[in-house]
Amino acid sequence: MPGGWHRRGVLAGLAAMPAMPALARRGVVETGPVQPTWPSLVEHYRYPDWFRDAKFGIWSHWGPQSVPEQGDWYGRFLYMQGHPMYRHHLETYGHPADTGMMEIQNRWTADRWDPDALMKRFVKAGAKYFVSLACHHDNLDCYDSAHHAWNSMRVGPKRDVVGIWAKTARAAGLRFGVSNHASHAWHWYQPAYGYDPEGPRKGQRYDAYRLTAADGRGKWWQGLDPQALYTGRHMVAPDGLDTIAAMDAWHTAHDGQWIETAPPGDARYARQWLLRQADLVEKYRPDFCYMDNYELPFGPIGLAAAADYYNRSIRWHGKVDVVLTAKQLKPYARFGLVQDVERGFSDRLWEEPWQTDTCIGDWFYNRARFTDRSYKSAEDVVQRLADVVSKNGNLLLSIPQRGDGTIDAEEERILDDLAGWMAVNGSAIFGSRPFHVYGEGPTQLATGMQNEGAFKGFDARDVRFTVKGGALYIFFLKPPRGRAAIAALGSKRWQAQVERVSVLGSGQIEYGRSADALELDMTNSPDFVPVVRIDGRGIVPA
Repeated sequence: MPGGWHRRGVLAGLAAMPAMPALARRGVVETGPVQPTWPSLVEHYRYPDWFRDAKFGIWSHWGPQSVPEQGDWYGRFLYMQGHPMYRHHLETYGHPADTGMMEIQNRWTADRWDPDALMKRFVKAGAKYFVSLACHHDNLDCYDSAHHAWNSMRVGPKRDVVGIWAKTARAAGLRFGVSNHASHAWHWYQPAYGYDPEGPRKGQRYDAYRLTAADGRGKWWQGLDPQALYTGRHMVAPDGLDTIAAMDAWHTAHDGQWIETAPPGDARYARQWLLRQADLVEKYRPDFCYMDNYELPFGPIGLAAAADYYNRSIRWHGKVDVVLTAKQLKPYARFGLVQDVERGFSDRLWEEPWQTDTCIGDWFYNRARFTDRSYKSAEDVVQRLADVVSKNGNLLLSIPQRGDGTIDAEEERILDDLAGWMAVNGSAIFGSRPFHVYGEGPTQLATGMQNEGAFKGFDARDVRFTVKGGALYIFFLKPPRGRAAIAALGSKRWQAQVERVSVLGSGQIEYGRSADALELDMTNSPDFVPVVRIDGRGIVPA
């Protein structure tokens, strides 16, 4: 994407959308002071204080792909022969030429979903904002969608999932958000048009390739067009691939790429995406919107969606008081959105607020995470939260739900452990601001996305700082035993006067200070991520 779209090019792109002025007049696309250009987004955007204060959000990354309890991207991998999810699908539901993802979507019952009880747990665990998945790559809108018939009012739960979450979150005093992943559906779903390259049903095309609206007569999906769900034949694997390896290589080289442009020769999909996005934000007025994109999708159409959201916020609140996140922002886009770092770390203190999002397990519920006890622990989450907040960021944490809407006993325990830590130490997180340095310690974090898997853990010498109300807070990411020395707080590097030192939840502790370090007696510190409060004079944020 070129640096700063020229307005003429943007407006030309928007003008190509049928009846664009009429849509604006009807309020489908909001007009206002924010124009669909990067310079205008940067000019008008301000980071909301509520977001800077919130620090911690919980995400219900929940939809039909939770039904098989196999983890992420089930709707794609069930169509890739040789993949474990293909094998699970074949054994559990049947061959994908006969039973595909649309049938899984209708099995999403949500019949044991108790949003009020879950929200109470999330609030106790410290969440200050809550995010509902609105539409994933599987292209089902989990809300009362005006522009996409494949939605949760007609398929699966037969309920307005986003609307129910919105009401529940706001009743609990939380800010509410949505996440939109649907811009990638058009290439992500293309394996559904493929076939088995090997075996007894070799060459038989899968359900997306053969089903039309007419085939639904007398079935549960009568009146729905499968092609509107599966998005159409944009990158169909050619005939004649006769090995699993060859088919996998074809998908990797074509529909397996992360593509932010519109489908070739099909501008309608991108236009429809804009209508769905505008409808989503107008119906539920989210405080927060997560875009699963590198910058914004579909060139000028993505810019139009951002301007639409900001202009609506001005109408709702009198100012831009919302958060729109995206990933991999280039310099011209910086300060026009909030940058999100998916499942990754930062090695620096940011000038602007940012966010990282992660999950205690897989994004979609995976039963194996429970059976092999491989979730992130509450300690892992708190370590990550302290690290991110010390660097001027927020943490958005996904708690996966089963297809029926419940969470498992291990997830409940993790949330309860978080609640216990927050009850004692939350004052050091919420409403805080960064210190002049984020912290110190021997652990070197590799900056970037999707690099959590290589992380080996923190050290007892790794500390992080925040400042709030004239006090400095020190987070020990691993509990030290005995005396701990912090070089950044020695008198030659930090000029403030220390008058009182205490461990939150435990009381005052002994300390000593020299030019080289502040030394603390941490002999009896809590079991995970103890927090020390320093009161004195001259303690100010960065």
